[in-house]
Amino acid sequence: MKGIIGKKVGMTQVYAENGAVIPVTVLQAGPCVVVDVKTQESNGYSALQLGFGARKVKNVTKPLLGHYKRSGADSNPPAVVREIRMEQDPEVELGSEVKADVFNADEFLDVTGVTKGRGFQGVVKRYNFAGGRYSHGGGWKRRTGSIGQCEFPGRVDKGKKMPGHMGNVRRTIQNLKIVRVVPEDNLVFVKGAVPGPNGGLLVIKSARKKCAEAK
Repeated sequence: MKGIIGKKVGMTQVYAENGAVIPVTVLQAGPCVVVDVKTQESNGYSALQLGFGARKVKNVTKPLLGHYKRSGADSNPPAVVREIRMEQDPEVELGSEVKADVFNADEFLDVTGVTKGRGFQGVVKRYNFAGGRYSHGGGWKRRTGSIGQCEFPGRVDKGKKMPGHMGNVRRTIQNLKIVRVVPEDNLVFVKGAVPGPNGGLLVIKSARKKCAEAK
């Protein structure tokens, strides 16, 4: 299991050797500083605690600065810290950097991000409801329709699809194939789309359900 923190740069397209056009999302993967290393012996599980980005020292609490001091990251504290679970104890040193070159072309990734917020939306946009008819006296068009029962049980069922806040939720897209890796710029090109806006924070991990040899 490999993982790194990054951000979404944007979408573009690249050409395969046979001339086919491949829609890709460009991800900036790292560089990430190793803030802490979790081991089975000390912590009961294996993981890497990675930091990404940078923030001012004056905006970081003293407990966090003390935590970063072990890895030497207290002078340039990271803006974001995430923990990546590992299958076995990682063989990396505190303060070292994890970059995009941990991944290779044709591997598969699971990318986690926060989707774009769409505000308060009705059921037609939020759940693709058909709505009512626009002719022959139809008077409700984009409304929900019936949402409950009469005398029994006389309430609206839990989980009923209704208008409400749409988007701004954590989502993971699985099995995205790496088309290209540019190690010198810490860029990874993956086939397809990933959650969130351009510049949005992402957690990028090796795919759990697919291996590099699968096509």
